[in-house]
Amino acid sequence: MNDNPNIQESESQCKRILAYLLNGSRITSLEALRLFGCMRLASRISDLRKSHPEIKFKATRVETTTGKAADTVFPTAAWFRNQE
Repeated sequence: MNDNPNIQESESQCKRILAYLLNGSRITSLEALRLFGCMRLASRISDLRKSHPEIKFKATRVETTTGKAADTVFPTAAWFRNQE
């Protein structure tokens, strides 16, 4: 899945991030670090895209509480509709 020498930690992060996202939440890199100890959210999302091609992820730019821009990642609404 990835070339990380600590593959077990990466897979564990992927599982936790996926569960968080499929619960209807959105996540930024800073939230991924705080919640899951994930330093590279983009890499984990890439891993998830490869292992779960049926889930389409979308990223949008949001403004943080400090006024800075950050990307937030979430599964598309179409995926949730297909699960009903």
